[in-house]
Amino acid sequence: MPQVQLSWGSATHIGQREENQDRFLAVPPVFAVADGMGGHAAGAEAAQKAVDCLSATIGRPALTLTLLQDAVRQADDSIRALGEADASMVGAGTTVAGVALVEDSGELCWAVFHVGDSRVYARTPTTWGQVTVDHSLVQVLVESGHVAPENAATHPQRNIVTRALGVGAGGDADVTLLRLETGQRFLVCSDGLSNEVADARLAELLGSDSAPDAVAQQMVGEAVENGGRDNIAAVVVYALEVT
Repeated sequence: MPQVQLSWGSATHIGQREENQDRFLAVPPVFAVADGMGGHAAGAEAAQKAVDCLSATIGRPALTLTLLQDAVRQADDSIRALGEADASMVGAGTTVAGVALVEDSGELCWAVFHVGDSRVYARTPTTWGQVTVDHSLVQVLVESGHVAPENAATHPQRNIVTRALGVGAGGDADVTLLRLETGQRFLVCSDGLSNEVADARLAELLGSDSAPDAVAQQMVGEAVENGGRDNIAAVVVYALEVT
């Protein structure tokens, strides 16, 4: 089993909202962001439930994809239970996205997971790109040819999600398994960041010489400067060395 040396950082900001409903987890082997919805108390509580359920996977001898998906399902169930117990919590939901080190077929690898439009980006010494595919109305319109990809970021319905924990039909998180390599860098973020800072700028910052905590702070700071219309959260993870 390979060993990996990690470095990571995180940042969040309330933006122009009255309350910050974004939550994040940055404790190996799980790095995640949850973006709550459904009213102030409901959204914050839903995002916290997602983080709490993922936190329960920390400290195990080996995290597996099954255990990771179980945690996401538990979060979904727990959020739905909020509305059943308290009418003010009806409609509580959250997106979630993250990366986790999991054991698969005797190998250690990255599991990139998400539900909703929170995102995971990855950068290596030679590649850059968004790994997740948004569960959003605009993404459906792009894939059907009704909206040009270059117009998606400014579309008036860009914030409508088609999947989230706690609402709708439920289901497992979408997962992409990636080989563990030295030099990999990940950004996990809510749409409060990706809607305010262009992908090209995110790529530039993620490829800089700065420490991950400084990169996360810089990204969130630029999102605020660019308008900060929503809560903003970013988690940055570097795989420094794989042996």
